[in-house]
Amino acid sequence: MTTAEDDVEIGALELSSGATIPNVVQRVTRYGCAPLADGSNVVYAAHALTGSSRVVEWWDGLVGAEALFDPERWCIVSANVLGGCYGSTGPSSPAPDGRRWGPRFPVVTVADMVEAQRRALRALGIPRVAVTIGGSLGGQQAMQWARGYDDAVDHAIVVGTYDHLRAQGIAQNFVAREAIRLDPKFQDGWYDEPPVDGLRLARAIATLTYKSEDLFEHRFGNRPDRAGGDPARRIDDRFDVEGYLAHQGDVFVDRFDANTYRVLTRAMDLFDMRGHERPAGGARLTFVGIEGDQLYPPQYVWECTARWAEAGWDAEYRHLPTTHGHDAFLAEPKALASLLRDGLESAVALSRG
Repeated sequence: MTTAEDDVEIGALELSSGATIPNVVQRVTRYGCAPLADGSNVVYAAHALTGSSRVVEWWDGLVGAEALFDPERWCIVSANVLGGCYGSTGPSSPAPDGRRWGPRFPVVTVADMVEAQRRALRALGIPRVAVTIGGSLGGQQAMQWARGYDDAVDHAIVVGTYDHLRAQGIAQNFVAREAIRLDPKFQDGWYDEPPVDGLRLARAIATLTYKSEDLFEHRFGNRPDRAGGDPARRIDDRFDVEGYLAHQGDVFVDRFDANTYRVLTRAMDLFDMRGHERPAGGARLTFVGIEGDQLYPPQYVWECTARWAEAGWDAEYRHLPTTHGHDAFLAEPKALASLLRDGLESAVALSRG
């Protein structure tokens, strides 16, 4: 599979907050074919909260040989989001004074992220895309592409999210951020040694919203930790589900930055496109609700689809049956691909005239 990775300088970026970040860099990864001039073979894959621009590392099964987005047919493009920690400008990047941004990194929105992506793609000679797709935070980006740049995208696939985050989700993000902030090693964001205890707890809190109750019950039940111990005899010994959450935290702290976690979850909180449904744009919208999703319950995805359709958008709802809950868009990519394939084929046919 042909792969190219570029650090694209897009210059200064004025944010929705009014702050400006000078010298913004976007880490962009491309797979597959060369992009056609009209963008009709380009798919922009937007990553979720802890993802990166390297799509095949986290969406294998949706991107790859004979997958929904086959590199023999598609040019697959992704960028690490603004505020990220995998190559794009973020809290770990140097500020104008030469010191890292750290906790000084400004508040960013999904609209800021997508503006940075749009500029980076244009700098690479990609003025438009046929499809943009993403789940969770990635789905918010896909929706922002459709609403903000409907002349530059034909079809936005919005998976496991809708046009705002409800108060319950904001509350859950707050608790996760507090777990990080209260870690003594956090040092108000100026840590040299990562606040691993806070990050572990933040990841555990988030994982409770990513998985369904049915999955937890089926996979773990009330069984003691498979690694050993007896919670009936020692209070610090674990049940199996506790061991799972601890393991997820251990893996997470080795690959993610605490300040980035705080910046990106706040961007998710701020995303709210209600009231922006009109006028109808030219992009087609496909919303995917995920069964058992506790973070973005499917009934609200359906209601969002109805709102945008009523406003005149070409919007449809599709339902992904699963026991995984929110994480199904990553855990079951083949099922997601099967759900989307017919609609994608028709959209590509339309975009090619």
